[in-house]
Amino acid sequence: MGAYSKDLRLKVLSAADRGVPRKEIVEVFGVSPATVKRWLKRRRETGDVETGPLPGRPSVKGTALREWLPAQLSANPDLTLVEHCEAFEEQRGMRVSTATMSRNIRRLPGEWPLKKSPPRPRSATRKKGRTGANW
Repeated sequence: MGAYSKDLRLKVLSAADRGVPRKEIVEVFGVSPATVKRWLKRRRETGDVETGPLPGRPSVKGTALREWLPAQLSANPDLTLVEHCEAFEEQRGMRVSTATMSRNIRRLPGEWPLKKSPPRPRSATRKKGRTGANW
């Protein structure tokens, strides 16, 4: 989930400054008591309510994948997730999982078809109706 908007932050703090009880602020604006407390503390310490930098290092693969995906999907709409992952690794030299590929496709604007693996034939050695150790 992304950060709350600065507009919401300012409205919450304005209500707190007017003396509105925190319980009512929480109910009206749909934020937690801890969030209100954190925003009041941040304003007291820094004078502003801007969000801080996100923790962790920036995504290198994610940026490259988001740049690469639209053209790849347009040129090769029938590939499976595994095939898109292999193409990305071949062209960009970075390996990504099918979960990462799927997430990034889902985030793209527009509708992209989901390709499923073809069904596998049933095993010839397994007999219908026989299960467990009774074979």
